[in-house]
Amino acid sequence: MSGGFLDDNAYAAHPSQPANELDINDLLFVSFNSRVVALHRDTGQLLWSWKSPKGRSKYLAILVDDDQLFVSIDGYTYCLDPFSGREIWFNPLKGHGYGIPSLATANFNTGSAAAAELIAREQQQRGAQ
Repeated sequence: MSGGFLDDNAYAAHPSQPANELDINDLLFVSFNSRVVALHRDTGQLLWSWKSPKGRSKYLAILVDDDQLFVSIDGYTYCLDPFSGREIWFNPLKGHGYGIPSLATANFNTGSAAAAELIAREQQQRGAQ
């Protein structure tokens, strides 16, 4: 990977689907503390863990869309392979600032921004007490 964008040769050399033929529906993704982990949804087994190289927020927005896992933290946005956690591409969204992210595609959307806002308010209230 160079410049944060997909290196087609490296990507083609590593197929997305693992050898044991897990289906995307077998996976549960959890995000917190600048990390994303994948668990097997039936056993809870940790399959992989990824830590964001940029951004320090405790909150990450994640969205699964077909065979891609999108992650956004502090204005940095990544696309990960959901089966391996390998970074496919990165976009720093330079000049757009940072804040609580929300992700959506034409197929899927999340209410992550609303949930994140509630969490941020709770944290602010605890800090004021």
